[in-house]
Parts: sequence; structure tokens; C-alpha cells
Amino acid sequence: MKYTQTIGIIAAILMIANCYLPWIYIPSVNLTLNGIHGTVNDQFTFGQQIISQVFFSGLLITGFLLPKVWAKRTNIFLGFINMAWAVKNFVLFSICRAGECPQIKMGLYITLILGAIVLVMTLLPKLNVPVERNIR
Repeated sequence: MKYTQTIGIIAAILMIANCYLPWIYIPSVNLTLNGIHGTVNDQFTFGQQIISQVFFSGLLITGFLLPKVWAKRTNIFLGFINMAWAVKNFVLFSICRAGECPQIKMGLYITLILGAIVLVMTLLPKLNVPVERNIR
């Protein structure tokens, strides 16, 4: 519980860095895709996933750093959005198309793992709550 904010910040930064790792390999076109390069051809593209990762990770890091209750509650919401985005990327990138299944690389699995770590760290915020004493 003591290091949840630090672990959350590190995991959010690693989510951005993970976009540089290979996510899938498509053997028919000899192409490796990741979070930065997601274009197979003009008609078929996955987009640049790093843009959304930088946006969500930046908001999450800000929420981890602010010692306010509203920031921690917002961070939980953003953590669920970030995890949903990681699951969306996993499903979108790993699905078989036209009878051909891509080879899933380690970067796509790391996306899911880091998304889960960030989500768990948002559920365990470090807050100093004042203790109210009832003296009678």
C-alpha cells in the first residue's frame, strides 16, 4: 500500500514505452505492427495507439501525483478506461482476418498486464484521512 502510487506511475510510463515493442507479426505481408506503426496498407490500418496511451497515461500520472480525493476517484475511472483500451487493442490486433491469424508478440501481452497493474494501483490510493475523535 505504501508504494501503490509509485508503482502506478511506473506502470503508466511503461504503457507508453510498450508502444515501441512489437505487438503482432503478419507473415503474409512480412510486417510487424506495434503501437506506433499500425498500418498494413491504405485500406487496412489499426491507427497510432501511442496517442491514446500518452493521453490516458498522462492523466493517470497526474491523478497519482495529486493528493486529493477527487483525483483518486477520477483515477479509478481512468484506470478502467485504460484497461478497456488495452483489452480493445488486444482483441483488435490479435483477431484472425480472412483466414490468417497474426503471430502475437510479447508487447501485446505486456499491454494487458500493465493495464491491469495500473487499474489495481488506482484501486489502492494512498490518502491521509484525518481521524475524528469522539471524546465524551
